[in-house]
Amino acid sequence: MKYAIKVYKEYFNFACSHFLIFKDGSREPLHGHNYKVSLRGDALDLEGDMVFDFLDIKPIVREVCDSLDHKLILPSENPNLRLDTKEENIELRPKDGSFFSIPKKDVLILPLPNTSAERLAIYLANEINHLTQKRFNFSFSSLEIEVEETKGQCAIYKLEN
Repeated sequence: MKYAIKVYKEYFNFACSHFLIFKDGSREPLHGHNYKVSLRGDALDLEGDMVFDFLDIKPIVREVCDSLDHKLILPSENPNLRLDTKEENIELRPKDGSFFSIPKKDVLILPLPNTSAERLAIYLANEINHLTQKRFNFSFSSLEIEVEETKGQCAIYKLEN
């Protein structure tokens, strides 16, 4: 890495609910967080005298954060959680025997094995990387995403391109 940008704005946030599912099939109680996100993007060269234009990356990060906002986030790849789509609801059946039925419009199913801050950082990095590539034909040499779950607690994921 020779050059980098770091972007963290007050509006890089999302509030959502989740529960972690543990290896033995037990789970946390359903709860929520007010997550904050920051980004660091590295580049080997400066094209146009910038790593990447702040005016172009900010809307992408905001869009990805907004897509998670005010949702119950669920992992699609967890063997200890059964998800059934009904007419208007998603039915959840964790291995611990509990049952939830939530309106579809309130649920976001993510291609993850769990919804920890670490897994959310991976998801955000991949989404931001994909949109940056798609819209600007640009990839950071590495993209680091920090997800703060509560003040003083964050997970960091670094995507290497």
